[in-house]
Amino acid sequence: MAKRDYYEVLGVNRDADGDAIKKAYRRLAMKYHPDRNSDDPAAEEKFKEASEAYEVLSDDEKRSAYDRFGHAGVDPSSGGGFQGGFEGSFSDIFGDVFGDVFGGGGGRARGGPQRGADLRYSLQLDLEQAVRGDKIEIRVPILATCDDCKGSGAKPGSSPITCPDCKGTGQIRVSQGFFTLQQTCPRCRGQGRIITDPCRTCNGAGRVEKRKTLSVRIPPGVDTGDRIRLSREGEAGPMGGPPGDLYVQVEVRTHAIFARDGRDLHCEVPISFADSALGGELEVPTLDGRVKLKIPAGTQTGKLFRLRGKGVVPVRGGGPGDLLCRVAVETPVNLTSRQRELLEELRNSMKQGGEKHSPKETSWFKGVKDFFDGLTS
Repeated sequence: MAKRDYYEVLGVNRDADGDAIKKAYRRLAMKYHPDRNSDDPAAEEKFKEASEAYEVLSDDEKRSAYDRFGHAGVDPSSGGGFQGGFEGSFSDIFGDVFGDVFGGGGGRARGGPQRGADLRYSLQLDLEQAVRGDKIEIRVPILATCDDCKGSGAKPGSSPITCPDCKGTGQIRVSQGFFTLQQTCPRCRGQGRIITDPCRTCNGAGRVEKRKTLSVRIPPGVDTGDRIRLSREGEAGPMGGPPGDLYVQVEVRTHAIFARDGRDLHCEVPISFADSALGGELEVPTLDGRVKLKIPAGTQTGKLFRLRGKGVVPVRGGGPGDLLCRVAVETPVNLTSRQRELLEELRNSMKQGGEKHSPKETSWFKGVKDFFDGLTS
């Protein structure tokens, strides 16, 4: 009986990547696994067919030969140039595809000390701290190595023993019909050792919960999203393994005056109607103190003034950014009777000047008139 096309067997396109091939095989293997279909002889054949297809298509060299020569390219009995064929064991395939389900594969020992987990700590900073740098103490809850047993989990004066079932590998092989599965040892739970007399302080875990106080140096110029790595300040490793790292995640609080955009700072500067019309000089805040900002006569809302070098020096180097001040003309409120009279006089006087005093207003109304004239013509 002719073999089906391997891509057809797995239900993938010929340009499918390795992840798609693995996902397709896993779905079929779970569906036709003999243990799930003990009363269906055809399921075992479909399972073997899918496994054979995966064994070839998951190997770049074999897949290349199959794409060029078809089944002849991977069948040693056909005399093809590539001597591949279906030579891998089912336990190898399951160790690769179902490692997370069956506890790993490939005969890899899991016992012995392991590196501890990395930790993340969210640190909120004021803008001034982020720009200038600082030194801050933080308290971090971690799993630390037990001082009494030194991480072994065994009572001081005693030691763990090698698991007699898995001989210290943490895994055992279980025969299932025509193939073999590698599973986590149920006796030692994958540790490869057994503690007969556990430490009373950590109850055999080798680690205890603690709060560690650390001093974090904040380099100048950090911004939201930056991470500071503290080597070996994470969780202690199981069975006395080395600790992981601690990553301090920076988040800069919203500032009342400034907004940061990379190396530049932005701020909005409110000015009075009189200053915008007549011009003047204002004091503008910066992170280094106050500076004078000259406002020319006739300044409009939205005008940007750039103060060079008054921004931020980035943490990764380079020159300082700028401070961009956006002018916002403030409409006067709570006017007295006299002030209203003066503004009325000003308005009437400006109407006589027309475009001379309000060029944008005049051109805008002219555009509106032309628009409506066009609709009616």
